[in-house]
Amino acid sequence: MGRILAIDYGTKRTGIAVTDELQIIASGLTTVPTAELLPFLKKYFSDENVELVLLGEPKQMDNTASHSEVSIQEFLKKFIENFPEMKLERVDERFTSKMAFQSMIDSGLKKKQRQNKALVDEISATIILQSYLYK
Repeated sequence: MGRILAIDYGTKRTGIAVTDELQIIASGLTTVPTAELLPFLKKYFSDENVELVLLGEPKQMDNTASHSEVSIQEFLKKFIENFPEMKLERVDERFTSKMAFQSMIDSGLKKKQRQNKALVDEISATIILQSYLYK
């Protein structure tokens, strides 16, 4: 059984979360500059057994695509070109950033720590992964 990797794609930074090999525990992995995302994934896929990639799908409240979907579609084309054999699924990511921020408050992080946008992106990717695992 391989890991499941979740991506919270952003134009500047991308949050990444991953499961253990038994696909039981979802953990934040890192946040990478989006310009370095494909090289990061190439290395990670060569080092780890990844079975499935989840890519966040931002939607508006009326279920239409968010404005950031244009950038995600460009990334998606490059992803498929670079990793044609990798299974990929889209996952609704509505409210993940708000949920990530709230979890930071709930865990007692100080205001300065909560301003770390990279941490918010990593937690958002973890929430995307958890929503997939526990559906």
